[in-house]
Amino acid sequence: MSLEVRNLAPKEVWNMFADLNAVPRPSKKEERIIQFMVNFGEKLNLETFVDKVGNVIIKKPATKGLENRKTVVLQSHLDMVHQKNNDTNFNFNTQGIQMLVDGDWVTANGTTLGADNGLGVAAIMAILASKEIAHPNLEALFTIDEETGMTGAMGLEAGILKGDILLNLDTEEDDEIGMGCAGGVDITATKTYTEVDVSDNFIAYKIEVKGLNGGHSGMDIIKGLGNANKIMNRIHYTAINAIYICEVNGGSLRNAIPRESTSIITINKNDNHEVVTAFDAEIRNIKAEFKTIEPNLEIHISTFETPKKSLDKNTSQSLIQAIYAAHNGVYRMSPVIKDLVETSNNIAKISVKNGNMKISCLTRSSLESGKQDLANSLKSAFELANFTVTFSGEYPGWQPNINSEIVEIVSKLYEDLHGEKAHISACHAGLECGILGQNYPKLDMISFGPTIRGAHSPDERASISSIQKFWNFLKEVLKNTPIN
Repeated sequence: MSLEVRNLAPKEVWNMFADLNAVPRPSKKEERIIQFMVNFGEKLNLETFVDKVGNVIIKKPATKGLENRKTVVLQSHLDMVHQKNNDTNFNFNTQGIQMLVDGDWVTANGTTLGADNGLGVAAIMAILASKEIAHPNLEALFTIDEETGMTGAMGLEAGILKGDILLNLDTEEDDEIGMGCAGGVDITATKTYTEVDVSDNFIAYKIEVKGLNGGHSGMDIIKGLGNANKIMNRIHYTAINAIYICEVNGGSLRNAIPRESTSIITINKNDNHEVVTAFDAEIRNIKAEFKTIEPNLEIHISTFETPKKSLDKNTSQSLIQAIYAAHNGVYRMSPVIKDLVETSNNIAKISVKNGNMKISCLTRSSLESGKQDLANSLKSAFELANFTVTFSGEYPGWQPNINSEIVEIVSKLYEDLHGEKAHISACHAGLECGILGQNYPKLDMISFGPTIRGAHSPDERASISSIQKFWNFLKEVLKNTPIN
């Protein structure tokens, strides 16, 4: 599979990407990819080191004639989101990604591809390895744990980097130049409960929601895609006075829109016909609402072996009401930047089992006060149902610099190369630029990259023609950085 990818143009980038994808690199478990990058830098006889949190820094002197240019930091993150289809047999901790070529796209066999942000890493590697590409003094910064906490960017100490300009290669549209992004905060609601015995007069059902698109909880939230946790809860709500919840398991990662959810419920046999009728009616409503954007949505209800324990009726009801009250999706559009989501929330994961409930959310906003407003709204909804709510993993947004020298240079370069203007914008994803700017406030930063679709889902794919466009553009940017 990787051989076909290695023959794609530009070969220098695709070969680096194939090498990278052969190394398992889950967030929080980056030891192997860190060592891989260290070996890579040392083999090139370049100054290579790892900081105290695990970020890898590789420095390369300027090519002849560009020694007087400002030093450029090339930055991408090493970790990748791990998502797979339920019927895919794959172990992210031990296996390399199995890549496929489909027309103009490279995708993976039932898993995430790792193009986010592996293609940025691969491009930087190709520049470091090249003896022909013109560039100023370079500092390549490969951060860790971007996808589940941004602890790499947070842990990068002031003074390690000496660069003046930072090129973040983590944007997913090849005609965009990013100059701002959203901040975020993880919201976790937990609650314990005492299970009750299930009566012999009760029967059980298993409800499954699957086949949704999923996707990036920042970049894709504007699409109005289905959230498996909210859809499951809608079904529960139709029979809120009759059902007793036994288990719920929906979603996985905070930054991925949940594609699947499963629940087990019990009902009194006397209510069976009424409840099933209500379920069927609501399922028809849901499918009708989502038929154009979620054509593969499946909702199945089947009889199940009756469990011995469940939540009591009041606890079941308060759980359903809390999830219903908690906002999911776009909360506010930016009044300043057209078509930009300002604030949103993703109800990412719900787990109810064995006396413990946990609801995990990721709230994003380009406005700190907007982020706090929505976080407080969610906190209130969960606390009304007697959940304990904690905020964690908070990171700042990246405020646009309207006087940026590098934005002006790069936007002009794009127009000269392509005969049209690039889209200069902020994005609703959580790029690391805002965090890096805290310890390096004088860094002039932009973000750009190749076109990637379906990031954070098994449908992730990268455009082959876009990689060539991005690669040519990156090389031109490096040749035209400002004089020191």
